[in-house]
Amino acid sequence: MSHIGQRLRRIEDPPLLKGAARFAADISFDGQLHMRVVRSPIAFGRLLGVEVADALAAPGVAAVWTGRDVADIPPIDFRQVRLPGLASYRQPILAADHVRYVGEPLAVVLAEDAYLAEDAANLVFAEIEEFEPVRRATDAMGEFAPGLSSEAAIVHKGYGDLEAAFAAAHDIVELRLSLGRHSGVPLETRGAVACYDAALDLLEIHGAAKIPHLNRDALAKMLGRPSERIQLYEGHVGGGFGIRGELYPEDVLVALAALRLGRPIKWIEDRKEHLTAANHARDQTHLIRAAVDARGFVLAIDDEFWADQGAYVRTHAATVADLTAALLPGPYMVPAYRAAGHIRLTNKTPAGTYRAPGRFEGCFVCERLMDAIARRLDLDPVAVRRINLIPPERMPFERHTDALGTDVVYDSGAYERLLDRLLDHVQYDELRVQTEARRANGERVGIGLGMFVEKSGLGPFDDVELILHEDGGIEVVTGAASLGQGIETSIAQICADGLGARPLDITVTHGQTDRIGRGMGAFASRVTVMTGSAVHQAAGEMKEQLLQAASDMLQTPAGRLAIEAGVIGIIDRPQGPSLTLGEVVRGDAAFKSVTATFNSEHMTYPYGAHLVVAAIDPETAAVKIERYVVAYDVGRAVNPLLIEGQIAGGIAQGIGGALFEEFVYDDLAQPLAANLADYLMPTLAEMPGFEILLSEDAPSPINPLGVKGAGEGGITAAGAAIAGAVDDALGGTGDIDCLPITPTRLHDMLAGNIMPNR
Repeated sequence: MSHIGQRLRRIEDPPLLKGAARFAADISFDGQLHMRVVRSPIAFGRLLGVEVADALAAPGVAAVWTGRDVADIPPIDFRQVRLPGLASYRQPILAADHVRYVGEPLAVVLAEDAYLAEDAANLVFAEIEEFEPVRRATDAMGEFAPGLSSEAAIVHKGYGDLEAAFAAAHDIVELRLSLGRHSGVPLETRGAVACYDAALDLLEIHGAAKIPHLNRDALAKMLGRPSERIQLYEGHVGGGFGIRGELYPEDVLVALAALRLGRPIKWIEDRKEHLTAANHARDQTHLIRAAVDARGFVLAIDDEFWADQGAYVRTHAATVADLTAALLPGPYMVPAYRAAGHIRLTNKTPAGTYRAPGRFEGCFVCERLMDAIARRLDLDPVAVRRINLIPPERMPFERHTDALGTDVVYDSGAYERLLDRLLDHVQYDELRVQTEARRANGERVGIGLGMFVEKSGLGPFDDVELILHEDGGIEVVTGAASLGQGIETSIAQICADGLGARPLDITVTHGQTDRIGRGMGAFASRVTVMTGSAVHQAAGEMKEQLLQAASDMLQTPAGRLAIEAGVIGIIDRPQGPSLTLGEVVRGDAAFKSVTATFNSEHMTYPYGAHLVVAAIDPETAAVKIERYVVAYDVGRAVNPLLIEGQIAGGIAQGIGGALFEEFVYDDLAQPLAANLADYLMPTLAEMPGFEILLSEDAPSPINPLGVKGAGEGGITAAGAAIAGAVDDALGGTGDIDCLPITPTRLHDMLAGNIMPNR
């Protein structure tokens, strides 16, 4: 029986359920010091000095550092989507001449325990000459530093004859759309524990996440050490979502302190620090116009947008703007396209990636545009989408843009088939009649639809090693990382399928830089595609070697042997002689392990659609989501149960970004949502029931498993579909042009006190 496609429960759950998991905060070393970060209370100003004498004299304090003490350490560099000129906007590990956002690290205190460190940190005083902050990316350009504009770069994408398309248009639809600032809020905040062994000249860092090998190499470069003299160790991780695991100033400071002081260093951030200092996301404003013919077919899209990068350009560089511009057209033909994304610096927390970065934003903009076209031409929103969908016979479809350094070529897709499946499932025509009848009775209820194309499986490589132990257990060693997405289970299923073993006999070792030389980690929904394909290759090779070794032992041609449930037997003699995998290893001392590398120059492109039914309470202006349906094609589902879990989590985060979550700032760029009382997240009470239609209509032709990533499709179209449903509930006026749709904002809109964006 194939293990791929089975709804196997997560192998990694027992230690989590038993309380035996070890997160960064659970790791301690004898003699460790605790680090506390002193952060700027001012959004923008000249740093005149930092007084540390009182903190140094406080009980238990071993050291206090300011920017002067770490001036030899370069700013944190980028790991992807570099653009010319961006390097000047990188963040130093401690502020030097200026502070640029509330929460920027000014100094660190290292003390015998966390309480003494916090007490001493309160004694550090920073003298800051306060300047007028920049609060919005759409404000007039200012100066980041002498000679440097606040516009760090512009991302350009495009193809086709835009001018001719607009000249031939039956109509032109223009919108101004914006998305507020929110981000991932994992259960576990950031943390790191570093320990230096002088005898071995080895620096160990525990609490790694997402990209251990890449962070190891970046730290080695910053600290002037060989990569092999730094090892990162991933334990259990309480959520990632793009925000966890990037290289932040605190990570570098922990490592540097362990080297300089010769003692273990521990740092765990509190929730306020996380909300003010870890990467924010979204925060874009778009001016978009489309040329359309009388049928609603889009001849061209022209989009200009402003992305609020915050105070510095961190490790993601231009990634979010790049993905927004590259993938905004989604599943639609769009014969001519132009996008220009302005990356602007403001005095807010620096921004980075958050689940479906650029695609959540681009999908909201594109789907609001589709609804506006339907409204302008008096067409059904479904009909407008249908006429614009890329047909399956055009696959692979070259988009004539690039994203993350790769050409965007949709590998496979049957978009209209998936749309029809969704509409049939909800009985769309009947649902529309019911909704209109309810509106006629005074209810404010509506239907919203959002279609999207995701990206996944970013290369360029993934390495794995399969080790067969004498007890018959199989270990998969990979440079991937686990952020809670279930990779131990899915990789075990792929390995078991290719080898003929049992998934429960397979362990997956990940996130340990001392076990494998290189690795790309876990981001961009890449693990199932890249690591899974490498494991599939390695399992196939190991199987051939095992059968050949067993052939000699059983004196039977390898072609007559098969492996099932970890036992090698003769195909046509089920009761005949057999060998366990452990017996083969014990009988063949030369047999140890198999390594494999999977390379890919292109990403895979899963796709889907969200449909939402939502109602507005006219008294409270609260939005209640009555029905949430997601149809999603992943090419081939390794474990449908895990995919459904990923979609459910994405829906929850999408609801948060569409209706509740927003980092708000006052006129002095002081954050007004620095705790979970002010930064509103959906709870179980706000979660609707949801229906998931998982499809395998379009396996990917560019990897041996046919798989596509499944980590981000649950959130990608959430903002678009919810906005469409709320707009429909308001009468389809197009007034919902901004996320999040908070009750306060919606109340003002219902009262006529707020005008649309445009």
